[in-house]
Amino acid sequence: MTVLVGSLNPGKVQPVQGVFSALFPGLEVRGVAVPSGVRDQPIGVGETRRGAVNRARRAARRPGATWGVGLEGGVRVERGQGWLFGVVAAVRAQDETLLMSRTAELPVPPAVLPRVLAGEELGRVMDAVLGTTDLKRGAGTVGALTGGLVTRPGVWAQALALALVPALHPDLYPSAADGKNERLLGSDS
Repeated sequence: MTVLVGSLNPGKVQPVQGVFSALFPGLEVRGVAVPSGVRDQPIGVGETRRGAVNRARRAARRPGATWGVGLEGGVRVERGQGWLFGVVAAVRAQDETLLMSRTAELPVPPAVLPRVLAGEELGRVMDAVLGTTDLKRGAGTVGALTGGLVTRPGVWAQALALALVPALHPDLYPSAADGKNERLLGSDS
């Protein structure tokens, strides 16, 4: 039984491995390259959600997959302020049940937002601003800006654990048990 993460980024694969190892011991977890179908830096909840779901579904359709997991980081803008967040989608391959959750949010530095909205990926912009290299493959922007108190893998792990609650408690979430579940997120803002 294998969990396929729709990414080769260790900052995404490692937290999925940690969560599934704790909740469903014995499952192999590995990353696979699948397209998100969205921009490198999704803008808005809707586009970010589509990227996570696309990654999860494409991974779940691979031979041998028990679960497919997609993690997509995005930026949303509200009243001129940018907010960094992520969406986690988990698809159970046998019945295509889709479970989803969002991460906590972090305000995007005001000087960074225009570059992201112009099409640059947040990780690259933050590397340039902070003088780091490949921040997104490690602690992430959230790790850098919180002094390591909160890390990107930690945020992903928390959101994935929350998304999997219906699979852990099918008696409380009957639609997760019958394969008709699709937990959607709020608006496309």
